[in-house]
Amino acid sequence: MSHYQNEIKNAVRTVQNWPSEGVMFRDIMPLLQDPKIFRKIIDSFVHRYQGENIDAIAAVDARGFILGAPLAYELGISLVPVRKKGKLPFDTVCQSYQLEYGQAEIELHTDAFSEGDRVLLIDDLIATGGTMLAACELVNRLKAQVVEVAAIIDLPDLKGSEKLKTQGFDVYAICEFDGL
Repeated sequence: MSHYQNEIKNAVRTVQNWPSEGVMFRDIMPLLQDPKIFRKIIDSFVHRYQGENIDAIAAVDARGFILGAPLAYELGISLVPVRKKGKLPFDTVCQSYQLEYGQAEIELHTDAFSEGDRVLLIDDLIATGGTMLAACELVNRLKAQVVEVAAIIDLPDLKGSEKLKTQGFDVYAICEFDGL
């Protein structure tokens, strides 16, 4: 792991037993509050994706927006929000996915991409992979191609990145944390 990756990982705050007993919540807010670390995060994504012929960033509601906006700006490409159901005002495609206790739905505008667009999917964290898999499905349904699924943090013990890879998606995270 590089120096900047260690610096980013060390700045993540772990909140034990939140939102429920036994969960170690990985809080990215300290990363956002430190302008030097936030810049390192965005710069690391810019360096990774510059020159990769990406047409758009699909940023997952809501923390993905925080990463997707400056990254899209720096790369000079389109930003497309992947929203929770009922938040987009135009014609949408919708995909449901499983949560730990129930089901949720996300949406994209039907005109979010052109056929064949190369799309980077981004969020703050990969846990069980349900949201990211649903977002990949939406991108594919609009006849665009997911180039990679990216996040600051991967929680490999929850097997989300493994699920994404099994479905044929490339995955990148700046750092990993063991445990739930």
